[in-house]
Amino acid sequence: MPDPASPLHVACASGFSGDRTDGAAPLVAELIRLGGGFLIFETLAERTLALAQLAKNADPQRGYEPLLDELVSPVLGDCLNHGIRIVSNFGAANPHAAAQRIAAIAHEQGLRTPRIAVVTGDALNDPELIARLCANVTPALAASEVVSATVYLGAGEIADALRAGADIVVAGRVADPALTLGPALAHFGWAMDDWEKLGRATMAGHMLECGTQVTGGYFAVPGLKDVPGLDRTGFPLMTMQHDGSFEISKPPATGGRVDVAIGTEQLLYEVHDPAAYLTPDVVADISGATITQTGPDRIAVHGVTGHPRPDTLKVNLCYRGGWLAEAEISYAGIQAQARAQLAGEIVRKRIGEAMAVRVDLIGVLSILADDAGHMQAGRTAPSQDVRLRVAGSHPDRAVAERVLREVTALYCCGPAGGGGVRTHLRQRLNMVSTLVERTEIDARWYLLENAE
Repeated sequence: MPDPASPLHVACASGFSGDRTDGAAPLVAELIRLGGGFLIFETLAERTLALAQLAKNADPQRGYEPLLDELVSPVLGDCLNHGIRIVSNFGAANPHAAAQRIAAIAHEQGLRTPRIAVVTGDALNDPELIARLCANVTPALAASEVVSATVYLGAGEIADALRAGADIVVAGRVADPALTLGPALAHFGWAMDDWEKLGRATMAGHMLECGTQVTGGYFAVPGLKDVPGLDRTGFPLMTMQHDGSFEISKPPATGGRVDVAIGTEQLLYEVHDPAAYLTPDVVADISGATITQTGPDRIAVHGVTGHPRPDTLKVNLCYRGGWLAEAEISYAGIQAQARAQLAGEIVRKRIGEAMAVRVDLIGVLSILADDAGHMQAGRTAPSQDVRLRVAGSHPDRAVAERVLREVTALYCCGPAGGGGVRTHLRQRLNMVSTLVERTEIDARWYLLENAE
């Protein structure tokens, strides 16, 4: 059982789906040195779930984080052997399949069988509820067009699963800070209405949730806000005391930086009202927050508080929004810019009234590289080397495909010298948000072994 008097250590090894997969090992090594803790992976964004749902529709065994194996396999043994528990939302649209895959990885590596908990209830499947939520947004949105309807769950089920002894908790759409608040609730034994402590742990999770943003990645601007070692940026580690006060650091011998300026940017990131940051568990309040430097690559956050949680939960509705066509063609040499502009005008006239297209001229950066493909310092791109990009969307796939054909046809139909055509067609996913009464949501958790 955890000792509530001891500090809580939570490390975040991923900030989104597609993040670097080598951030966990240094964090796990540091957690081992500290005597244990929690490793979290945050891998969801608003449209990630819709893409995951489409993947699950195509294959019932998919629909979870595509990089799951690369994230978990290198550190699973060390985590199980040293009491480091894993909490993540990489279940996406299929938490059960993700949990099964982790169990299979443990078996393949000859490890003990982990106790894996699965959190459910975020995916809304009731057609009547979905139709009502669509109507709340706009009468024009038909429930049949909805690809995924997911509600942001809180930390309660994560905490319950950890209290029951889960080694690993796999969730779908829980609020990002809940990945940190859940371990804090389980470790310290706080009440679910201790708003001050919940607010602090929520903002600790907010600092961690984007991974290397808080260690300098999103902060860096060469010559203005320099950050060293971005090729090996360290992922963040949070240490919390029983009163909810916390510090942010990173593993030694990693790149990046942790300081007051970077921490301030991340604390304010995506916060609309500093006095009322709405989450499923608490309304966090950072209006009186302070950040201080407590050591090299280490900051402390104080003054965060919280207020009673909202009665409603946020729901994301992702729906089919037609087809997006994008095509590029390059022009170089004499009057390249004029030729690219003419090409754009030709495409506009050819498309006519069928659809609106956007035309952009973009500088070609490849001319700044040497023969080995390395960027040359002090070089600037001549304005006559450009790339034409045309994009347009339409509900009808055949109409959208015309953009691709018209740009490709510029090869021979002119103007002269077009080359390197690239085309891409994909279905658009649009997103709207609304609210649902939390009493309508049935959030639960179960142990994988009990579901087999």
